[in-house]
Amino acid sequence: MVGNRKIIWCCLLKCLFVSDLHGVARHFTKLFDLVKEKKPDGFFIGGDILPNQFKIRESVDNFLKEELFLKIKKVTSETRFFVILGNDDPRVFEELFIDADENGLLNYVHNRTVDFGDLFVSGYSFVPPTPFQLKDWEKYDVSRFVDVGAVSPEEGIRTVDVKNDAKRYDTISEDLKALSKNAPVDKTIFLFHSPPYKTHLDRVAVDGKMVDNAPLDVHVGSIAIRRFIEKKHPLLTLHGHIHESVGLTGDWREKFPKTFSFSAAHDGPELAVVSFNTDCLEKASRELF
Repeated sequence: MVGNRKIIWCCLLKCLFVSDLHGVARHFTKLFDLVKEKKPDGFFIGGDILPNQFKIRESVDNFLKEELFLKIKKVTSETRFFVILGNDDPRVFEELFIDADENGLLNYVHNRTVDFGDLFVSGYSFVPPTPFQLKDWEKYDVSRFVDVGAVSPEEGIRTVDVKNDAKRYDTISEDLKALSKNAPVDKTIFLFHSPPYKTHLDRVAVDGKMVDNAPLDVHVGSIAIRRFIEKKHPLLTLHGHIHESVGLTGDWREKFPKTFSFSAAHDGPELAVVSFNTDCLEKASRELF
């Protein structure tokens, strides 16, 4: 169901988008500096928010409180924050974001749809199988196929319990069919962690590499997300996950016939920030801070 937030009718919404913060404190500082300066209507955070286990010096609860939740309280109330988690974020901490949503601090939009002015925002965290062991946010894509070098979602580790049938049979493709029924897709911004398959946004640096004499695919995005974009024509899709894609392809956006897709992933020390207005997506820009 669409959230019950107050609708602000307007034809133009100023927005900022970041992804893959990975617990870097200076990224959070810059993020909120930009919110204070730009005063956007919407700020989108596309997952991989938390520090990894080697960088956490205090509890995740305190980290989120100091670097995200308290800072949101201090900035303009006119900015809406739309947030999902990513494949590096242990799902055991999802309840902290759900609580923040219930307290009106932000919109946690994984597998949900909320209104945003005269538009809507839907979020989705899951990515296709990766080579990594944490499987909280991984699902089969369109079938039970696992790419060369990847680890099945039925293996690896999880921080929350999932039924075996869900691990074995659930797919990103089926989830998107359900999510697309929440609101008119052509008026919806989709906040994904995974990029669509075989685009400028999902290119990885594995050229010529082999596993058991089989070549690795240099594109690791979601086939289901690409098919969804090509069939349903959402207004805009936002992506992260693949840090090196922009450096390899030279482009942070993909233009489908009726949809723009932007990536805020970055493989350098800077924070990549995508700025866009909802009525003029072709003039979107991306800067490094």
